[in-house]
Amino acid sequence: MSSTELPPAPPANVLPKVAPVRVAEGERLRSVGLPGITLTVRSRPPAREGLPPALYVHGLGGSSQNWSALMPLLDDVVESEAIDLPGFGDSPPPDDGNYSVTAHARAVIRYLDASGRGPVHLFGNSLGGAITTRVAAVRPDLVRTLTLVSPALPEIRVQRTAVPTALLALPGVAGLFTRLTREWTAEQRVRGVLGLCYGDPARVTPEGFRHAVEEMERRLGLPYFWDAMARSARGIVNAYTLGGQHALWRQAERVLAPTLLIYGGRDQLVGFRMAQKAARAFRDSRLVTLPEAGHVAMMEYPRTVATAFRELLAEAGDTAVSERHPRSAVRSGDQVESANSGS
Repeated sequence: MSSTELPPAPPANVLPKVAPVRVAEGERLRSVGLPGITLTVRSRPPAREGLPPALYVHGLGGSSQNWSALMPLLDDVVESEAIDLPGFGDSPPPDDGNYSVTAHARAVIRYLDASGRGPVHLFGNSLGGAITTRVAAVRPDLVRTLTLVSPALPEIRVQRTAVPTALLALPGVAGLFTRLTREWTAEQRVRGVLGLCYGDPARVTPEGFRHAVEEMERRLGLPYFWDAMARSARGIVNAYTLGGQHALWRQAERVLAPTLLIYGGRDQLVGFRMAQKAARAFRDSRLVTLPEAGHVAMMEYPRTVATAFRELLAEAGDTAVSERHPRSAVRSGDQVESANSGS
């Protein structure tokens, strides 16, 4: 069953009022209306005019806030924007209820075409990694470089810790989970997310934890929250089963842009063993492995990710960027500043 066969989500014009989305110092939010979707875009002013644009795409259950720790570290090299995918963050559900990887990729392409910002330095985490891989494969004209943090690309042997997330794709599971966890507090839910997505949840600051709890409370007030989660989870599962030119690994091989791959050794959702497979699949790749990181390295180790991206930029600006051999590195450091994660 495809994601479009599920019952429709409530239209955006009848949704209840919820608390406003948090905006960090220096960030701006705006709403962009496009055919069939409305996207919330989080941005930061660049350090100077004329910098190349960058666009960040979050993972399942995440939002544009997942990039708030990384974006200010790149203010002097790119002009940053992060989107809330349809049905996530502050973006309402898509009109057609389609949460497939292809539909999400179409939303990214529509935004880039409408804004005229392409080509961009494109970032993706988890589900966002699958989405941006598809974008880079089908619209190479829109992508300068591609940075993937624990991309959700098909695995033959899924980790046991990732099974509960995958089960959300099954009809009725989201509703059952909602009923079974009705008494859970926002704090309990956030601690569960941290334990799943972070290599070391203790690295999250008290302020970051408080912000994450506030955001969880806000999301639980949205009637389409679990619907968007279930449909997007099903979209990932469906994408894993596609063959031919639409297969995600086949599309990874078609990506022309210089690609930075970042994998965490403590990732419970994307297998660390997939790092070498990805490095071979993307034709112009650089591989950074972080043994202590979990699923959201850009939140746990933002300075390390920023440094790796700067190195990508330096190489991409040189003729040596055509070198086909992936490069690996082991890095550590950083104090995490936010706990609002996704998968």
